[in-house]
Amino acid sequence: MPAHAPETTHDDPLARERAHLAASRLALRAMRADVESLDIRDVTANWVNAAVLKAQIDDRIKALADLAHTPLFFGRLNYLHAPGPAEPEAPNGPLYIGRRHVHDAHGDPMVIDWRAPVSQPFYRASRTDPQDVALRRRFGYTGGELTAYEDEHLCDPSEAASVSKLLQQEIERPRVGPMRDIVATIQPEQDEIVRSGLSGSVCVQGGPGTGKTAVGLHRVAYLLYAHRDRLARTGTLVIGPNRSFLHYIEQVLPALGELEVKQATVDDLVAREGLEVRDTDPAETAVVKGDARMADVLRRAVRSHVTAPTEPLMVVRGSRRWRVPAYELAEIVEELQIRDIRYGAAREALPQRIAHAVLVRMEQAGEAPDDRVQDAVARGTAVKAAVKEIWPPVDPAKLVLRLLSDPDFLAAHADGLLSDDEQKLLLWPKPFRSVKSAKWSAADLVLIDEAADLVERTHSLGHVVLDEAQDLSPMQYRAVGRRCTTGSATVLGDLAQGTTPWATRSWDEALAHLGKPQAVVEELTAGFRVPREVIAYASRLLPSISPGLAPVSSVREAPGSLRISPAASADLTAEVVEACRASLSYEGSIGLIAADARIPVLADALRAAGLAYLAPGEETTAESRLTLVPASLAKGLEYDHVVLDEPAAIVDGEPDERTGLRRLYVCLTRAVSGLTLLHAAPLPQALA
Repeated sequence: MPAHAPETTHDDPLARERAHLAASRLALRAMRADVESLDIRDVTANWVNAAVLKAQIDDRIKALADLAHTPLFFGRLNYLHAPGPAEPEAPNGPLYIGRRHVHDAHGDPMVIDWRAPVSQPFYRASRTDPQDVALRRRFGYTGGELTAYEDEHLCDPSEAASVSKLLQQEIERPRVGPMRDIVATIQPEQDEIVRSGLSGSVCVQGGPGTGKTAVGLHRVAYLLYAHRDRLARTGTLVIGPNRSFLHYIEQVLPALGELEVKQATVDDLVAREGLEVRDTDPAETAVVKGDARMADVLRRAVRSHVTAPTEPLMVVRGSRRWRVPAYELAEIVEELQIRDIRYGAAREALPQRIAHAVLVRMEQAGEAPDDRVQDAVARGTAVKAAVKEIWPPVDPAKLVLRLLSDPDFLAAHADGLLSDDEQKLLLWPKPFRSVKSAKWSAADLVLIDEAADLVERTHSLGHVVLDEAQDLSPMQYRAVGRRCTTGSATVLGDLAQGTTPWATRSWDEALAHLGKPQAVVEELTAGFRVPREVIAYASRLLPSISPGLAPVSSVREAPGSLRISPAASADLTAEVVEACRASLSYEGSIGLIAADARIPVLADALRAAGLAYLAPGEETTAESRLTLVPASLAKGLEYDHVVLDEPAAIVDGEPDERTGLRRLYVCLTRAVSGLTLLHAAPLPQALA
């Protein structure tokens, strides 16, 4: 499978491919010009429709942008037989596979969207299963220019199978700037997950470098292609662990032409206007607040507001009075409680049920009331007063405020669920009088979100992607699950990288909390990003941090990619700074990762040495390639070269050794090309 360099003749294959690329770019520009020239002044009935249509046209124009450094196509397929009627968009000649569909002035496709069914064999065809593909061609680019191609003749038994050099070069290409798409390098096992249906939820367990984040993002792009109308109505959402991570991945979907997917953290989901996070819970308190038992405590607390009626209700209608006895009111209330509908929905139904009981008495007295009379009775002063007393409104924030401030109220509703010691952990040292004055923590807002859903149903989206899911508490899983009760989810994570005190112990347990117990769990074990030497070294920690979990098997062998250096002097910081300076001689991004407590010291040393650095989430450029990364923010990020400062400090910075070793495992596996580890203190036993 040789890679071909340019030839000198004008009609060589590479020249023809370049000509097709140039023609495709012209066609894309023409498609955009056609949209820009649309005149919608006389095609809409009112200004609202005109505004909606204009917004849709603007989005279409953005999606048709010709990105100079993003290849329009990256592969080509030649089938043994012409595609049949099931693929009406496929041309009879070669199929060029790219990031978006491009057609010429006659409507004939010049580039086929990678998500189209006819493109699937580009990712899955093999010598054992050629799927009617005679030739698969991959293209190599430099700065947006087509510079090479590589052919596989899948049906030719005389051609020996070999590793694609262009594929390997694309995977190893230096990382500068935010995360990019992987449409040119999707592997068969990844493609199966990407193209799985919208109706089912998927959980992807993947170690470092297996591409699970990319798989999740590309699955969103695929689902938007295959189910665009449905997801346009219901919406999609990508949830990441922090803002730095979301900034890092934010360009992947727009590069694939998908501009409408929202991104958020779990804290963003549960944020409430007027409530500010001003406190951090101790680990043991956060564990209790994140426990699924808190959902039952909150349910009890919400339902406790319902009071059984003890007095009859008298309704005056004209010159007549209608009496509903207390026992009948109690039966209505009991029926609504048995149905276990949301508190707010039941409260809205109660006045209509009471009014219906009044109408029954009117009919028995010979009157003929209609629905308008029932509505009038339900809105009457007497019924409103009864409802307010029997089923009063509940403010979720005030409810949680009372639970965390009032020992008796908490004890009444946590009885049999939480121990006395656990209840003490929940109570604030100093009660707060108002919602706005309270020093809320992030875990408190999750509790308020749960209480709010008990009162009013949370809006559900069509599809949610949850990345770095192993770090969520059961209550956080429930908060995410509420956003996709009528939709599906893609859950991404690695049990070995769980670094919170409440980290996920098993995916079955996590999926049950999410409300998706039937989700299919897929495991990715082939690594494409982290060099074999680095991942093998980091995997020495697996028996201690996640026994039984299969280590990642990297397909990339890179001799010399791992360098472990004990400090040669008493000044470890100076040696780390010099290691960063030396790494800048390499191509690509540099990440200096250290324990959070070491960051101020290293920042001062870098400035004193004249080395400019970025914070996590800031975009690397050719001029500014060094990022100083606290260990707590390293998860999900990647750098071509990593300088890792003092592993023992990273371990010691966590509440316990196991969590510390998991944090170290994360930090060890952020390197794409090389890892330099410097230490003065002894290494953890598994790495020594």
